[in-house]
Amino acid sequence: MRVLLVEDDPLLGDGLSVGLEQMGYTVDWISDGNQAEVALQDKTLDLVVLDISLPGQDGLTLLRKIRHQGNAIPVLLLTARDGLDDRIKGLDSGADDYLPKPFDLEELAARLRAISRRRVGRSTPLLRHGDITLDPAGRTVLLNNQPISCTAREYAILEALLMNSGQVLSRQRLEEALYGWDDGVESNAIEVYIHHLRKKLGKATIQTVRGVGYKIPKRVDADD
Repeated sequence: MRVLLVEDDPLLGDGLSVGLEQMGYTVDWISDGNQAEVALQDKTLDLVVLDISLPGQDGLTLLRKIRHQGNAIPVLLLTARDGLDDRIKGLDSGADDYLPKPFDLEELAARLRAISRRRVGRSTPLLRHGDITLDPAGRTVLLNNQPISCTAREYAILEALLMNSGQVLSRQRLEEALYGWDDGVESNAIEVYIHHLRKKLGKATIQTVRGVGYKIPKRVDADD
């Protein structure tokens, strides 16, 4: 999943960026509110972690602006202000969740998983598709209840396909799920990862739609 981190504290921003990337997120880190407004025009972002106190424009102003523009991307607010009035103001400005500083990275990740589920209308924390079960919290994959070893990027591709089952995801869309703005992309990387996933999960699991992309077919018994 692709996260835009908007945080002007260099130590906190670096720590969150590294920590979330170790948890499997693709993180683009920006420290200025005006730059974040431009970055939020990127429709490939999945989540925003937004500090309230920012140079350029503050987080609440930015949040109100993107909601007024119709941008529904999930936003988790970070702030040192933890009074009731501050929390209400943040949520009423359009935030999906609110986390006061200091906080634990594991709690931040759990809250991101929760708002991700709400974004797609899914109640269960697990992603199930036939004999495949994916656990975003543990970042594990089971096939017929047996653990399957996946690299971080294989996992990210499988997660993106399962969260969008029935939809065709282009090679570019899958690349955007794996790589940040500053990362280099190998020309055949997606094909290689898809090949490895098919070997582990079965050739029929991921379908190629020639000239368009890849998909995992929607199942009527899949969890919502």
